[in-house]
Amino acid sequence: MNITLAQAQTIIKKALNKAQEIDTKMNISIVDTGANPVAFARMDGAWLGSADIALKKAKTACFFDMPTGEIGKLSQPGASLFNIEHSNGGLISFPGGLPIKNDSGKIIGAIGVSGSTVENDHTVAKAGCEAL
Repeated sequence: MNITLAQAQTIIKKALNKAQEIDTKMNISIVDTGANPVAFARMDGAWLGSADIALKKAKTACFFDMPTGEIGKLSQPGASLFNIEHSNGGLISFPGGLPIKNDSGKIIGAIGVSGSTVENDHTVAKAGCEAL
């Protein structure tokens, strides 16, 4: 099962609300289980370069069914996935990308958020995921 457009829009709305709450401007991307874009929002004034990063964070979380921050830990020198960020046309290995699960715990897509610190990116992505 894939995320629906309605679900993706609900997630984006919740993520946008969180970004406004913490006073930051974000790019938010939602992909389905095939890493295909489903929905995207760029807040007024958000960095244009972060739009691509948000999509790549969503795709990275989708490709590996794990948070991008975890990929980062596993891709450090000497770790099991060292240099993985160079695969798949470029991955993002820092926080801000999360798998999206339905109420049964099944992954139905992923969210990627970029535009601030990685801590804020993760906070906004997590808020979006909690919308479902």
